[in-house]
Amino acid sequence: MIVAAQVDPEWWSSGRWNGRPIGEVLRRRDVTAVFRFLHARGVSYGRIAALVGVSPNRAAEIAKGVRQVTAYEVLERIAAGLNIPRLAMGLGRDEDADVSRAPGHRVAEGGADRSLASMAVNSLASLRLGMDEALASASVAPRQLELIEESASEHMRVYPSASPQVMLSLLAADCREVQVLSLRRQPAAVQARLSGVAAVLATMCADALMRLGEVTEARRWYGTAIHAADDSGQAQLRVLVRAQAAMLPYYFGDPTRAVALADAALAVTSIASSPGALAAAGRARALARIGAAEQARSGIDQARRLFDQAGDEDTNVAFRFPAKRLLFYLSGAYTWLGDTGEAYRVQDEALRLYGSAPAVPIDVALIALDRSMCLAQDRRATEAAVTARDAVADLPETQRTEIILNRATVVTAIPDKGQRGEAAMLTDYVRACRERARRLGTTAALGP
Repeated sequence: MIVAAQVDPEWWSSGRWNGRPIGEVLRRRDVTAVFRFLHARGVSYGRIAALVGVSPNRAAEIAKGVRQVTAYEVLERIAAGLNIPRLAMGLGRDEDADVSRAPGHRVAEGGADRSLASMAVNSLASLRLGMDEALASASVAPRQLELIEESASEHMRVYPSASPQVMLSLLAADCREVQVLSLRRQPAAVQARLSGVAAVLATMCADALMRLGEVTEARRWYGTAIHAADDSGQAQLRVLVRAQAAMLPYYFGDPTRAVALADAALAVTSIASSPGALAAAGRARALARIGAAEQARSGIDQARRLFDQAGDEDTNVAFRFPAKRLLFYLSGAYTWLGDTGEAYRVQDEALRLYGSAPAVPIDVALIALDRSMCLAQDRRATEAAVTARDAVADLPETQRTEIILNRATVVTAIPDKGQRGEAAMLTDYVRACRERARRLGTTAALGP
């Protein structure tokens, strides 16, 4: 063939690729490097595809490392089509293949039984080759999986300071990619890693939707995150997603449900961990909100104990639980307990750790809203309303979402003696923020 003439057999004995003898590439059966080697010598991927009997798209995917070739039959086709000596790829001698394919080749003497056995072996061999091909074509290239995991890590880094609308748009592309790959059959280890990434992405989607007040969709995404985390087999991830899911009913729903989810997270905690401390702190805060004071204080002690045992470094990455986030949760617990003195103390310490230019502005705003409630409990209504309004106003407009406005609404119920006092002004401001958010649009589509 004219196409076959494009491949010089001498290349396989004397060629080099990326400083390595091509023989070394062949011994490793690195088909990606083989295809790139030929392409660098002017052989198009379309011609390579025609030589080895695959589609041009598949040849390009192999060259990019998106697909790997491990099936013996496909390796044989590649060796034959590209004039690669079979021994160079560890495929056995060329004459062995010639004899097995020769029209005059007959089964050795031994009668019909041996012929039938030989046919059965050949049939099984064909089946095995087909299974190898299916497994190879379904596998995710190692680098492709690494890129997906790196992308998820980058999302976690920027998530705390980004608006939920922006994050939903960014997360959608990775969610679709993981969905496509998960629909294919994957080796167990690969599927576990994919499920781990899916759990992280789904948790971010759920949290962003929760911030926007999209409660029903957030609940569904938390369900997806829990399912994926369980499928991943990662113990700490299973704890984390359940602890995060407990936030939804705490802010938008029945706090007793938050306690149940936190209990579920602690139930799958085998050792002290940062996610376990998060679950315990969330449980204590929810117990305080429903008025279970004694249990809440016991929960605070448990959270502190778990944090002391496991700890977490000071970081602004999403879903981590450093000391400042522990104090943020304890702020809520002491606020609902009515222990304003202790609440002020932990709020001051938390704000000191977050700093004057916080990378996680929503946490700081929620701490300020806790303080506003404490001020209201201490009958300092005007200060409470001003503090709440400032907490909302200090946020970027795209972060003045329903989770913030819903908490600020609690303060608007403070009795206001003046006809146009600070509480009334806060009510008007919250209403204006909601209207502005409605005009801007609140959610980004996750569909196609």
